[in-house]
Amino acid sequence: MSRKKLLLTGAALGLASLMAPAQAQSSQDLQQALAQAQAAAAQAQAAARQAQAALEQALAAAEKAQMASSSASANAVAVQTNSGQGLTVSSGANSATLYGLIDITLFSRNHDDHTGNKVFSPEVAWFSGNRWGLTGSHSTGGPDDLKAIFRLESEFESQTGNMDTPGVLFNRDAWLGLESKSLGKLTFGRQNALARDPAASATYGDPYGPSKANLEEGGYTNNNDFKQLIFYAGSATGTRMDRGVVWKKDWGNVVSGLAYQFGDVPGSFSTGTTETGSLAYNGSNFTIAGFVTAANIAHLKHRTESIGGNMQVSSLVRINAGYFHYTADQAGVLGQRKDNAWTVSTKLTPSQTWDYELGYQVMSANNAGVNGSGYVQNAFSNTSAITATATGKRKTLYGSVFYHLDKQTEFYLAADHLSTSGGYKAAQANGFTSQTEMGLGMRFKF
Repeated sequence: MSRKKLLLTGAALGLASLMAPAQAQSSQDLQQALAQAQAAAAQAQAAARQAQAALEQALAAAEKAQMASSSASANAVAVQTNSGQGLTVSSGANSATLYGLIDITLFSRNHDDHTGNKVFSPEVAWFSGNRWGLTGSHSTGGPDDLKAIFRLESEFESQTGNMDTPGVLFNRDAWLGLESKSLGKLTFGRQNALARDPAASATYGDPYGPSKANLEEGGYTNNNDFKQLIFYAGSATGTRMDRGVVWKKDWGNVVSGLAYQFGDVPGSFSTGTTETGSLAYNGSNFTIAGFVTAANIAHLKHRTESIGGNMQVSSLVRINAGYFHYTADQAGVLGQRKDNAWTVSTKLTPSQTWDYELGYQVMSANNAGVNGSGYVQNAFSNTSAITATATGKRKTLYGSVFYHLDKQTEFYLAADHLSTSGGYKAAQANGFTSQTEMGLGMRFKF
């Protein structure tokens, strides 16, 4: 071998010896880097799992907080006051309202006793029976927003503080019922005679009632001479019904009602019962309403048929008119009583502060039973023991002025003049053929 070849061979061997350690070192580095990458991937997966677990915990905590908030909202107690409409406390599906009205009147009246003396003193409120009450509802969560409803209402005398009916706490209302859009309003217990309600004659009996028929209780009172027309819209137990069942429904423009009063005479299911049907139509600027009532009082039949309405002639003037026909069987051979009565009135509202009312009514009684003092009995009175009758007319002209300080407080001046003719004697006038009364009063609603 030549020297040149020996040199080349030696160089190649030297280069190979130098490259072998470098290749071994590179393989080790690659394996180490791969191991580090795998470790980093494992750590990233662990961190992702921890993050997912933390997110799940956060979502669970948020859901729990939302449920707690909803539960707190459902159980929260809210108190709301509405001007003149009471204090309402509500919690979840339940609500109850405490409300009332105080009316005090300074009276001036002639012929206030049998000798014709005059009285000047605060007496039973002129326009509204003083009252306080509780009303409320419970949403059952059922279909059509079905609610259980109730009302307890008591009347008192503002001039003395006495109960209006001694020994009877809730003498105005004590009823329980159900209400929904499809059912209407169904109530059981002591309540207004349906015929006097805003579903019937309250829309035309006088100018103080609502202009539109509705499902609420209300109606005119019987505290003075011109308010006696209400007895034609009564029942076997006066202007309210004991043991009553009343159904009312608003169909849109039409409001209908049915009422039944159970009797309480053992062995005679029909004695003491009252049946009433009412129907009203609310137009754009008028309302027409009417009712039929039949009662069995001491085995004798009483019946009233009535129709009337009102019209809002303008924003200033509303006119009301109505007619009543009443018949009653009477004891022995006295025959049947037949009454015809009518009323017309108007309400002027020039502003929100002032309003004025004027009305006239005639009650014409034919062969009407009289009591022991010779006074004509009210409609739907017990006629089983009467021994005499009378025929005549009772006429009353009345008017009033109201000043509304705000939605809760108002003052009024009112007057009426009663006159009777023929054999008609009015108990209010103590047998005199006329009576004039005037009242100055204040009313407050809470």
